[in-house]
Amino acid sequence: MSMKLPTRIARAALAAVTLAGLSACAGGGGEKDVAYVARDVESLYASAQERLDKGNTLQAAALFDEVERQHPYSPWARRAQLMSAFSYYIARDYNKAITNSQRFLSIHPGNKDAPYAYYLIALSYYEQISDVNRDQKITEQAQTALREVNRRFPQSEYAADARLKLDLVADHLAGKEMEIGRHYQRSGLWLAADMRFRNVVEKFQTTSHTPEALYRLCESSLALGVREEAVKYAAVLGANYPGSEWYERAFKLVGKNAEGVTAS
Repeated sequence: MSMKLPTRIARAALAAVTLAGLSACAGGGGEKDVAYVARDVESLYASAQERLDKGNTLQAAALFDEVERQHPYSPWARRAQLMSAFSYYIARDYNKAITNSQRFLSIHPGNKDAPYAYYLIALSYYEQISDVNRDQKITEQAQTALREVNRRFPQSEYAADARLKLDLVADHLAGKEMEIGRHYQRSGLWLAADMRFRNVVEKFQTTSHTPEALYRLCESSLALGVREEAVKYAAVLGANYPGSEWYERAFKLVGKNAEGVTAS
């Protein structure tokens, strides 16, 4: 029999959708349902693959782990390591998916399936990204892992998907900066707010948050008494986002509070 391995993006991306419901049902299984029984490598691997195909993802992962444990020097063991990581990913046990993928890479760094292992690590971080009201450490880890995929394998299909996800991650991080900046504004901490909005404009300028960040910089500049800066940010808004709501608001704000002032 042949050894199945998810080698295309559809395996990772689509399986997460189609098997999500099944994996939830399988969540109560796992390693405790896989008693140790010495078995030949082919039947053990086939049993693991069958569990995975049926959506019993944690049981599948445990059986793939068993392939390596019982037959560590078999060619099947290498493949089972990555299949175990994939099974944990589908089961949403992202920490184990990351750990197993990293272990695969530490043992087989030059393997032809290394790009997939790097991609699986990135996906596992990406799936854990929380909303902008929470700490963004996971988001930053996802960004680092996605960049690594793109850096190492720029021509691969995994890199193409990583680049798309990097745009979403950047937008998420920019959203966090905006949320903090607005909080500082409400608290009257204008300099701290100004720094957050500058971060968005300088580090995340291609995201959807940039127009609002420029407007908020107009507000904070006026509050800090630097009217020339407010005019400058309004001008940047007008040049880059002339039809946006934020430019209209900035135009009115600057016209009311910095009339006759020119940008420095």
